[in-house]
Amino acid sequence: MEASRKMHDQEQKAAGTWPLSNLVLYSFWQSSCSWRVRFALKLKGLPYEYRAVDLVKGEQFSPEFQRLNPLGYVPVLVDGGVVVSDSFAILMYLEDKYPQNTLLPEDPQLRALNLQAAGVVTSSIQPLHMQSLLKYIEDKFGPEERLLWAKTHIEKGLLALEKLLKGFAGQYATGNSLYLADVFLAPQIAVAVSRFKIDITQYPTLSRIHESYKTVPAFLASIPEAQADASH
Repeated sequence: MEASRKMHDQEQKAAGTWPLSNLVLYSFWQSSCSWRVRFALKLKGLPYEYRAVDLVKGEQFSPEFQRLNPLGYVPVLVDGGVVVSDSFAILMYLEDKYPQNTLLPEDPQLRALNLQAAGVVTSSIQPLHMQSLLKYIEDKFGPEERLLWAKTHIEKGLLALEKLLKGFAGQYATGNSLYLADVFLAPQIAVAVSRFKIDITQYPTLSRIHESYKTVPAFLASIPEAQADASH
């Protein structure tokens, strides 16, 4: 099945039947939601124009950006006349419009597993340590509570992912090919380790695939420090 998928992709590429992209990504270098879209674009081999939105300076509240996404969040993807915000929606759009190097396996169980892992990140981990939420908690209860809140919810989510993927993971989250679960997990684990100082070795499966990501060119090209708007 894996070989047939790769052969189909190669045939499309050779025949010139892959759709051409005219993509613009509005991103902030430290945004993990933007990171997962950058990673997916690199995996799919899709060129795109990078437009930085400085969340620290409040550029997400500018009238120009608000017309793209009234919520004021990155990422936003513009593809010709199509505007898509929310990273999950963007990734599903990319999967439908640009099916090369698919993010979802054909096997129904593995497909559901990838969607479930992505859902854990988007619903049970990442929203609970957004900077706006952490600032609110710090203002109300102090910096110690801010860090405790973030670590508690991140570790709860990582434990769930460890249990979910333990019997399916290979080199990557659901086998030896990179899929949607990896696109969500790679930035999330990296942020947990670097920003929140979580000991990832307490999750052996996640720790192992975290090391695997560090050798993937598409991942290295998508990391925050490699972006044009990164602060060095």
